[in-house]
Amino acid sequence: MKQSVGFLLIFCCFPLLIFLGAKISEEYSVAKEREQQLEDRIQLPIVENHHPITMVDRNGKIFNEEYIEWRQPMKFEDIPEVIKQIYLLSEDSQFYQHIGFDLSAIMRAVVVNSSEQSIQQGGSTITQQLVRMRYLSEEKSYERKLMELFYAHELETIYNKEQIFEMYLNEIYFGNQVYGIGAAASYYFQKPLSELSLAQMAFIAAIPNNPSLYDPLRNFNNTKARQERLIDILVEHNILTVEEAKIHKLEKITINTKQKIQKSPAYSTYVLEELKWLVAKNEGFDQQLNEATTIEEKEQINNELNHKIDQLLQSGIRIYTALDQNKQIEDEQTINSLLSINGLQASSVVVENNTREIVSVYAGKNYKKYDFHRAYQAARQPGSAFKPLIVYAPLFEETNYSPYSIVSGGRYCVENFCPQNYGGAVYGNVSISTAFKNSFNTSAVRLLHTIGIETGFQYLDRFNFQSLVQEDHTYSAALGGLTYGVTPVEMADAYSSFIDGSYEQIHSIRKVTDLQGKELYSWNHERETVWSTKTIGYMHSMLNDVVTSGTGRGLYTDSTYIGAKTGTTNDYKDFWLAGLTDRYTATVWVGFDTPKSMYSLEDDQIHFKIFNTIINN
Repeated sequence: MKQSVGFLLIFCCFPLLIFLGAKISEEYSVAKEREQQLEDRIQLPIVENHHPITMVDRNGKIFNEEYIEWRQPMKFEDIPEVIKQIYLLSEDSQFYQHIGFDLSAIMRAVVVNSSEQSIQQGGSTITQQLVRMRYLSEEKSYERKLMELFYAHELETIYNKEQIFEMYLNEIYFGNQVYGIGAAASYYFQKPLSELSLAQMAFIAAIPNNPSLYDPLRNFNNTKARQERLIDILVEHNILTVEEAKIHKLEKITINTKQKIQKSPAYSTYVLEELKWLVAKNEGFDQQLNEATTIEEKEQINNELNHKIDQLLQSGIRIYTALDQNKQIEDEQTINSLLSINGLQASSVVVENNTREIVSVYAGKNYKKYDFHRAYQAARQPGSAFKPLIVYAPLFEETNYSPYSIVSGGRYCVENFCPQNYGGAVYGNVSISTAFKNSFNTSAVRLLHTIGIETGFQYLDRFNFQSLVQEDHTYSAALGGLTYGVTPVEMADAYSSFIDGSYEQIHSIRKVTDLQGKELYSWNHERETVWSTKTIGYMHSMLNDVVTSGTGRGLYTDSTYIGAKTGTTNDYKDFWLAGLTDRYTATVWVGFDTPKSMYSLEDDQIHFKIFNTIINN
């Protein structure tokens, strides 16, 4: 009987058990969902700090710094112990015991704040301060304070105490856009932190408590007073004796503020532009752009490239370059003095032959950082300086012609294009060398017709011409008649192939490293053979003839060899010179930003004087 009743009770409870099970399952799901929401809510945001970009010349000297915030992160073990003690004792003596927040300190803050209209006391640990600096605003509200506790606890579960303390010491704000104890030492005293005296360390350690009140550049006495209080704290904890503290307090503090290094703006601006090309090459963006078929695709790829560059710049890098600072300064000073006519401008590029490195760049008279950079941004018609690249060197590669072969200098038309020689002169049969050194236009067009336009451009495609377009594939290109033109950097790049017949893109950057010295990017220094030994011999001979008995008379060098080609565009709107010596390859452009005739300046040969300067400095 009892057994039957038991079965009946169990049977009757089944609906209740099922109901309770469903409710428990529902509550468990809600709990798990809320737990996940909480985890999502306290997921630490990504931190994006702006670290310095430093440029170094060929001799290891810093010549340019780019930064919004001055930061010099230090490893925990490299930070002096006294700095750690100052912050532990003054900010968070229970740092190594708490779990990210200190409940007793918070309760004390609540009691104090309960009588105030707004939050005045925070009871913040070092971990909480780090959270506030990195992830949260300075808004004083209980909601923000609660989020601060969640974040602090999350930090303590992800990192150990030393890692948190290291981040804190590298994140503290020291006023004047200076972040971190290492950066503060170099900014206020221009010394590494390890070389500061205890008094100096305590002085900069005083600033973060209130960076405005204790700004040493504006409120030196306030900073000094807090420095002495920090020294007293060291005495209270038996780290210093009273006598030692007196000595440290009496030490004279002399601030030696760091100034941002901004030398050679023409060169440094070019380096930043080349950095984009270097990253694009190494990360495959250049190939993606070449394969893109629509404007939208190219725009998306460029956006991705720019994002990559932004990330790189924010992370902080050191760029090692080939800059010859002494030469850069001398070149700029001399060229500036030569450009005495109002509005007349120039640009130049000098490449070291052995390395294909750019050693100096001239971007325009009185150039300032991020101005229009005429060396790589100004595409202009190159005139006859283009002939060696598209006509003569390809001719020697594709045929059995030599400098002694005969070509007509008479009138000539092809596809409704009828070029004229300088002054409308008509010549008979002459050697190719004579046509070259005297820059006969009709001869150049004849010879391009001999090898074909596409053949000429196939050789140009091996170089780094970014300004050429399909519409340039006409016979006027033999005379440098192009849709947009070319830049001095592009011309120097192509002319460098005449050094020995091999080609490697000219560059200013040797390598790019992170702040710890790890190499991130560098150029591939493999060289491609473009011109045969025979062609190089012919070109050297003819380029030298230009200087000794052609349109380049007036050029000179201390070197054993010099060869060059001049270029003058229609109506004398552009003057060009491109050539090489045993040591350097160089290009020069002279003109007005808004093109106008320079006929009256032809006899002044300003571009000759500039060329002589930059290849002999």
